[in-house]
Amino acid sequence: MLKINNLHAGVEDTEILKGINLEVNAGEVHAIMGPNGSGKSTLASVIAGKEEFDVTEGNILFEAEDIAELAPEERAHKGIFLSFQYPVEIPGVSVTNFIKTAINEGRKAQGLDDMPANEMLKKIKEKAALFEMDRKFLSRSLNEGFSGGEKKRNEIFQMAMLEPKLAILDETDSGLDIDALRIVANGVNKLKSDNNAVLVITHYQRLLDYIIPDFVHVILDGKIVKTGTKELAYELEERGYDWIKEEAKTV
Repeated sequence: MLKINNLHAGVEDTEILKGINLEVNAGEVHAIMGPNGSGKSTLASVIAGKEEFDVTEGNILFEAEDIAELAPEERAHKGIFLSFQYPVEIPGVSVTNFIKTAINEGRKAQGLDDMPANEMLKKIKEKAALFEMDRKFLSRSLNEGFSGGEKKRNEIFQMAMLEPKLAILDETDSGLDIDALRIVANGVNKLKSDNNAVLVITHYQRLLDYIIPDFVHVILDGKIVKTGTKELAYELEERGYDWIKEEAKTV
């Protein structure tokens, strides 16, 4: 589904990603871990097409198509979803209207008519229940006055509604208490299928107790330096990153 070859990217004259290679197949969950400033969020942003980052070398293939020239919204229409680390507030636009617009723009890009209102309402009710969301929440302005946990839950609700092929969760666990973390993780697990894939970016092993990864990758200084199973996340929790830094120096 996703194939990244020798990806170099950065901002202006600062190189952040220094040769990322990664393959993600449908049905898989991959976790990206690493210390602050290692390039985790940059990788997520570059896959999603955030325009402040320049790709200087390498390519990103999504379902065998090079997406380098596609705008963020075009990538979204093809099925790439990014849950933001810091979701923005959009006063005056309700959660429900935002979701309706996003879904119908995606359908338009695929040559489909708008989703019928009754079908949309049924889907909103079903997904809101999945995340234990109060119906009043859906009429509020998007993220305005939301707590950190509400913003993150709303992001995953959007993911559930949009049903992307590739979901990238950028530190979705930050700011969540254990109950909200469980609800969000259970929702993600219910949405997983053989036809989609999840890329989880996290600092902490605790999220991976709920969303079980098939692979854990460690990024240091803009490169993936180690890949393992969920047990690698436990080892990082226990030992930190210094041993990986030493290991990387000897390679």
